[in-house]
Amino acid sequence: MELKLNKPICFFDLETTGIDIGKDRIVEISIFKVFPNGNKESKTWLVNPTIPIPPQTTAVHGITNEKVANEPTFAELAPQVHNMIKDSDLGGFNSDRFDIPLLAEELLRAGVDFDMKNKVSVDVQTIFHKMEERTLSAALKFYCGKSLENAHSAEADTMATYEILKAQLDRYPELENDMKSLSEFTTRKKIADFAGMIAFDKDNEEIFTFGKHKGAKVEKVLEAEPGYFSWIQNADFPLYTKKVLTAIKLRKLNTK
Repeated sequence: MELKLNKPICFFDLETTGIDIGKDRIVEISIFKVFPNGNKESKTWLVNPTIPIPPQTTAVHGITNEKVANEPTFAELAPQVHNMIKDSDLGGFNSDRFDIPLLAEELLRAGVDFDMKNKVSVDVQTIFHKMEERTLSAALKFYCGKSLENAHSAEADTMATYEILKAQLDRYPELENDMKSLSEFTTRKKIADFAGMIAFDKDNEEIFTFGKHKGAKVEKVLEAEPGYFSWIQNADFPLYTKKVLTAIKLRKLNTK
């Protein structure tokens, strides 16, 4: 089935120096652009990240420091990348949580004022997770190799959940067998910035998720402690987080 498009869409993927959105850099970017008339355009660039690529990251994607030493930096490529995506929606796999946030950081760092105001994003991973069976029965079969008898009886479902968690801890050694840690791992918040440092509370108002003002409303903190805004702007925070914070500050000023 061909895509029904009202504007171009750019599917893209990044290889990077790591997974820290604020600090890591792109070492390869590939963009596949599909136009409403069916035309297609593809570009792939190797990128000199200007910081070392850790050996454990090279082991994943195979890109070494030597391979990119003579390649252009992202700052040099940014105009071409932006020119290719500026009129397009964006698509990727886990792109909403990783590729788009990291690309935004790189573009902002290069002086390109990137945002998603006139774009939508399609994360194919989310479609996969929502459309494929994610029931308790499916989890018990996957993790424990068992069929769930008497599904939707409270006792059977409770015991299955217990068995699944134990099997998950066996399967994933990176999970810490500690309830506080597991709670933090499984908590999802609606976020205002890509890095999750500014989230929304139950009233759909922005709150800080870190530091001494964790849980406090952003507007109230900025009003009571103006220096906090300056501290964040001058500290090592993601550029998109700073951009969102600036927008909140300006919004508050414009309503006075």
